[in-house]
Amino acid sequence: MIYDLHSHSTASDGVLSPEKLVERAAKKNVQFLALTDHDTTDGIAAAQRQAEVEGITLVPGIEFSTLWKKQTIHVVGLNIDPTSEAIATGVGFLKQKRVERTERLAARLEKCGVENALHDAKRLAGEGNIVTRTHFARLLIERNLVKDSNAAFKKWLGHKGRAHVAGDWASLTQAVEWIVASGGQAVIAHPGRYRLTRTKLMTLLGEFKDAGGEGLEVSCSSHDRNVRQNMAVMVRRFGLKASVGSDFHVPGYPYIELGYNLAIPDDLTPIWQNWH
Repeated sequence: MIYDLHSHSTASDGVLSPEKLVERAAKKNVQFLALTDHDTTDGIAAAQRQAEVEGITLVPGIEFSTLWKKQTIHVVGLNIDPTSEAIATGVGFLKQKRVERTERLAARLEKCGVENALHDAKRLAGEGNIVTRTHFARLLIERNLVKDSNAAFKKWLGHKGRAHVAGDWASLTQAVEWIVASGGQAVIAHPGRYRLTRTKLMTLLGEFKDAGGEGLEVSCSSHDRNVRQNMAVMVRRFGLKASVGSDFHVPGYPYIELGYNLAIPDDLTPIWQNWH
C-alpha cells in the first residue's frame, strides 16, 4: 500500500485541480491520498468524486496554519469531517487572517513597485480560492522579478524579504482541538523544515501531544535521511504515530512527487494503523 497523506490542489496553492491531483495520484499507484489544502476544505468533494472513479481512497484533510512561540507551524488534519462545525470554525477564523495578511502583503509589494499585486495574485489563485504567498511568488516569477520560487521567498516574501508580513495564525492548541472535534487525527507537518533546536522540537511535541495531537510526519519531500531518522526517534520518544506525505504542489519536481519515497521504519506505528 502506498499512502500519501499531504498534498495540495488549486483550492489552496497547488496547480492541479482536485480531480487532476487524484488522477495523478492513481497513476503513481497511490492507494490512499489525503487532500490537505491550506486552511480550506473546498476541494474535498470534487476529489472524493474523482477518487471513486479512480478506485483509490481519498482521505479528507486540511493543513491548518498555527503560530507557536512566534513561529509558523503547520498542523495537518487527517480523516476530518469537512462538514463539521469545528472545521468550519477553524476555516472561517483562518480565512479572515489570510485575507488580512494578503492585503498587507500586496500593499507592501506595490510600495516596492509591483503594481496590481493583489489583483494578479487573485487571478493566479483562481476565482474563489484563497491567496497564499505561493501565488505572490508565481506573480514575481511571471513579472521576471525573480527566477524561481526560492528566490521569490528569499528576496521578497520570506522573513527577511522586502515585503514580508508575518502570519497571525491560530494557536497550536486551537488547531488540534478543531481537528480532534471533527473526528480527525492531528499531525505535525514537515517538522524538519522549521529548523528547531532539539530542545524546542521536544517542547513543541510535548505541547502538541498534550493538546491531543497524534502524529508526526517522519517521511516527506523536504526531509533527508538524517531528518527522517531524527523524526523517527522523536516518534518513539513521545509515543506518537508516524505519518508520510509528499507535500505535493506542482508537477515537474521528481523528488516532490505523489507517493515517492515515503517509507517509514518498520517499528513505528503508522497513523493509518486503525483505518481498515
